[in-house]
Amino acid sequence: MFPSCSFFTPDPVVESWEAAKFSGMNSQDPHISDHDRPTIRQLDDSAINRIAAGEVVERPASAVKELVENAIDAGAQRITIEIADGGKTLIRVTDDGCGMTSRDLPLALSRHATSKIDGTDLLNIHTFGFRGEALPSLGAVGRLTITSRAEGHDAAQIRVAGGKMEPVRPAALRSGTIVELSDLFYATPARLKFMRTDRAESQAIGDVVKRLAMAEPSVGFTLRDVSGGGEGRVTFRADPLTGDLFDALHGRLASVLGREFAENALRIDATREGIRLFGYAALPTYSRGAAVAQFLFVNSRPVKDKMLTGALRGAYFDFLSRDRHPAAALFIDCDPTLVDVNVHPAKSEVRFRDPGLARGLIVSALRHALAEAGHRASTTVAGATLGAMRPEAPTASGAARVYQMDRPSMGARTASYAGQHPAFPPAPPSTYGAPETEGFAELQGEYSGRLTEAPGPMSDAPETTAPGAEQLPLGAARGQVHENYIIAQTADGMVIVDQHAAHERLVYEKLKQQMAENGVAAQALLIPEIVELGSNDCARILAHAEALKKFGLGLEAFGGNALAVRETPALLGEVNAEAMVKDILDELDDQGESQLVQARLEAILSRVACHGSIRSGRRMRGEEMNALLREMEATPHSGQCNHGRPTYVELKLADIERLFGRS
Repeated sequence: MFPSCSFFTPDPVVESWEAAKFSGMNSQDPHISDHDRPTIRQLDDSAINRIAAGEVVERPASAVKELVENAIDAGAQRITIEIADGGKTLIRVTDDGCGMTSRDLPLALSRHATSKIDGTDLLNIHTFGFRGEALPSLGAVGRLTITSRAEGHDAAQIRVAGGKMEPVRPAALRSGTIVELSDLFYATPARLKFMRTDRAESQAIGDVVKRLAMAEPSVGFTLRDVSGGGEGRVTFRADPLTGDLFDALHGRLASVLGREFAENALRIDATREGIRLFGYAALPTYSRGAAVAQFLFVNSRPVKDKMLTGALRGAYFDFLSRDRHPAAALFIDCDPTLVDVNVHPAKSEVRFRDPGLARGLIVSALRHALAEAGHRASTTVAGATLGAMRPEAPTASGAARVYQMDRPSMGARTASYAGQHPAFPPAPPSTYGAPETEGFAELQGEYSGRLTEAPGPMSDAPETTAPGAEQLPLGAARGQVHENYIIAQTADGMVIVDQHAAHERLVYEKLKQQMAENGVAAQALLIPEIVELGSNDCARILAHAEALKKFGLGLEAFGGNALAVRETPALLGEVNAEAMVKDILDELDDQGESQLVQARLEAILSRVACHGSIRSGRRMRGEEMNALLREMEATPHSGQCNHGRPTYVELKLADIERLFGRS
């Protein structure tokens, strides 16, 4: 027996929706009468402004962005932003810019009225604003008051609420402009339901102000939360900076992103075919768990562009694991006619005339800067190490014990050290050798070979260090602990090196250099694999066939929407060619360029380097340890292993003495 379905009753909501749908379908009948045909109407200005506000003013942070950009365009040197309740009830922006006259105020609240452009050239834009939409849009959805005074004129004030403008009247103001927006979205209450908490909206406003502060180091910014009345509290402050561009930018980034970023950032300055890239990018060992410290600017305009962020990620992809993200503040300056900033209502996206040029400039400039950094690692690594060395817990009285004794003179210490350092016989010849001779000889012409590990345990005896080795960046090896960590003495501290991670990077860089010089060995397929694609996909990937061939992937058109895979990289072994081609297409869609094949090849080299490097638990002689240190100093990127982890930690003598209460 099957259960009866006679009790089922149709949902009245579904029935009404179906009726409306069929009614709508019937309304498309070409024989419909004129009485029932929809009438085209001209929307009034109030409705137009509210619709425009939905695009331009998405949340309070959008309003702050528009108002602060107007202040910057007015030549302001100091800008104060005051908000209440996350900007929902009050946003007040005060600046010392050029101001407006009583005649300008009504025009400023008219749609498409602006002083930024004259309308003859929509590409040659040198200001933040240019469409004349922000102020009328804000006045359409909130209560807007503008008080301004231009030099040589009296101050004036105008108010608009819900799109209704009041007459201009006299006001009291020394100079500049004050724009006050209260009760945002009161005229469109449905938008208020989409607002987030006050804390979330305040954080979004802070992010907007910080991005603009990075773009304009010569302008001072103050963000104050006045919720609850009174003077409120300052949540962000950045004083105006003067001097050299890079000095001012470095100081502003230190105040916005923190001193640690400034200490571990590399200076970037490169130019190619009329496009200049400058700014600061952090070392790979100063990475983040999310892409929250990536700031990109085009002609000082903060943007969030997929192509630019993809280029930033591509520049670091060989130095960071997939779960780590680089930190950078990069600025692109070019002729305004080379970039279109009018492709998004919020002006947060841009379109370059030659996107490949901009992307290539970012990748090449960052990789060049990282290579010049050599073996440098971030200072945060040493800071974390010192933080892990906790002092002794406080006593019952609440005060920590302090052990202090008189420090002997330098002569007394030298004599004491000499007495504690007996002479040792010379060590037998090294099996590690200088990296450029013996230790790396086995790598020549091989991509998939293994480095043989030296047989048997090594002698414990340290050996005499070359004179002056302590003055070198990584110092002179003094010993090895736990058969994995090398302790070296520098002129002003000590270095702890992870021998396996360091040698892994050295071998990896050597393998990459050989691959670049000798090319990638390709494996020809006995029977080419045919891959069916869409017409656009087939043409797009064949446009990159020459670049892919350099990495051993041979593609040819096979007629129609198919292509033939005739060669695959020999290092990858057996390959699912169809899956690889489709993954490359996905990467092209996402980033405009594919590094999939190169990434897979370098992943193989990384694994070869890992298996072929000095293993943890292997005991090393002094000359081997010193040879490793010298090779690290001469090899780019040796400050981090293939997975982005640091290969060494440097501790300054002053910090060590502080740990022991000697300073």
